[in-house]
Amino acid sequence: MASVIEAIEVEVPVSTAYNQWTQFEEFPQFMEGVKEVRQVNDTHLRWTAEVAGRTKEWEAEVTEQRPDERVAWRSLTGADNAGVVTFHRLDEGRSRVTVQIDAEPDGAIEAAGDALGMLERRVKGDLQRFKQFVESRGSETGAWRGEVEPGPAG
Repeated sequence: MASVIEAIEVEVPVSTAYNQWTQFEEFPQFMEGVKEVRQVNDTHLRWTAEVAGRTKEWEAEVTEQRPDERVAWRSLTGADNAGVVTFHRLDEGRSRVTVQIDAEPDGAIEAAGDALGMLERRVKGDLQRFKQFVESRGSETGAWRGEVEPGPAG
């Protein structure tokens, strides 16, 4: 299983960074290869993305969400993946966003891409584009401030 941890500092308050990240349907604006994310309800998402030249669809579940602190998820269908995004206040108008992803490559092409560091480069690029997206706007496109409490491991 591939594991990646990347962080970036953004020149917006932590609440702005968090609020923007909770706008899952906006992910195609800054995530490479993501064609669509549809929020089914507060905790379930349907993803469509191009991975290793193939269109893939899967469902994911938000397993934990705490405003201005963290959003965690896991896949329910498709290749195994899970992760957490944490938000840290650095000062009034600056914060750090850290993404940790664990993903199981699906097939030989993805395994080769993993060996070449493709996931790490993609996450790093996505964070750079998120920074540009949220800083250029100066405010979030929306917000969901609800909480999702972690349940028993399943």
